[in-house]
Amino acid sequence: MGTTLRAKLAALAAALLLASCGGSGPDRFATLVSFGDSLSDVGSYRTAGIAAIGGGRYTVNGPGPLIWVEQLAEQLGLPAPCAAQTGLNASGAFAAFAEAVANHPGCTAYGQGGARVSHPIGPWNAALLGSPDPDTAFTGQLGQLTLPVASQITNHLAASGGHFSSRALVLVQAGNNDLFMLATAIPTRVAELVGGGTDLATASAQAASEAVSAMAVAGGELAVLVQLQLLGRGAQRVVVANMPNISLTPSAVVAEASSPGTQILTDAMTRAFNLALAQGLKDKAGVLLVDLYQHSSDQAARPAAYGLSDVSTPACSTSSPLNPLQGYSLTCTTASVITGDVSRYLFADSVHPTPYAHQLFALKVSQAMTQAGWL
Repeated sequence: MGTTLRAKLAALAAALLLASCGGSGPDRFATLVSFGDSLSDVGSYRTAGIAAIGGGRYTVNGPGPLIWVEQLAEQLGLPAPCAAQTGLNASGAFAAFAEAVANHPGCTAYGQGGARVSHPIGPWNAALLGSPDPDTAFTGQLGQLTLPVASQITNHLAASGGHFSSRALVLVQAGNNDLFMLATAIPTRVAELVGGGTDLATASAQAASEAVSAMAVAGGELAVLVQLQLLGRGAQRVVVANMPNISLTPSAVVAEASSPGTQILTDAMTRAFNLALAQGLKDKAGVLLVDLYQHSSDQAARPAAYGLSDVSTPACSTSSPLNPLQGYSLTCTTASVITGDVSRYLFADSVHPTPYAHQLFALKVSQAMTQAGWL
């Protein structure tokens, strides 16, 4: 770890210690509530079958707090987050991972792998079984619940008397799966337009434009949820992280090689979401917007400054017999990574961060909270 990062961590630890010695003012938090997707999922799909192989989070699974939500809670001295809902509608090749859906009173980490802002069907959802896309049809066998953020918030309000505690720190991060699903649907949309008489070039441009517009809509929807369902229901401190730079993930880089223009379109979709989100939350008291896009872009450009040893290679092996979801981070562990030291890699799989990258994210959030006077 570089001296710069060590200094930042030391300064943060001192700031957090000072905050913990203070009074019981509005800058003190009693609980943490989080909404989002796989980046914030602390174990929604850690069924008995997945737990048996050491998996359950979308990273390189191992001991200790791994996800930024967990790491931030530990830094702030708050109770370890637990998944508000668990279960998996697995079938076929993954039937051994199936488990009935269960809600857990008192647990306030609502983020789920595959979750979108408001649409209920995200990646690997059982509803995708039989999809025309062979890969999507296969992955539908995992049966992720993909409860959207809108429903996650509804569930929390139902469990908490319709309001947020004034001493709750609320975390929100979403949009990634809206991009993945919309991007996957582009070829079908192009074919539909061509079938209706539109030439291929025009159809491709129109389908791409529609995807970018749809991402802007999703970003606006998330902003409205924060305003009406979080701030409007009593939340006083809400951290909203925008989308990271998806165009720099290993997944996008590989796709670019076979489909030139993929990274440009992915970046346009990401920026559209982030812009709409920022515009919708501009000057909203009680909201702290953390620029995860800039954070991830800078990591790719200046890895050494963050103590990163690799920002392009997935740490999880795609051929390890110890990972039944070859290369996929949900079932990746420290025993099923590639050869060598991957402890300072940026990516666990083609899109998800490693525990170290989550640590950097948690640090980014903590610094932003300190600068805003929340700590």
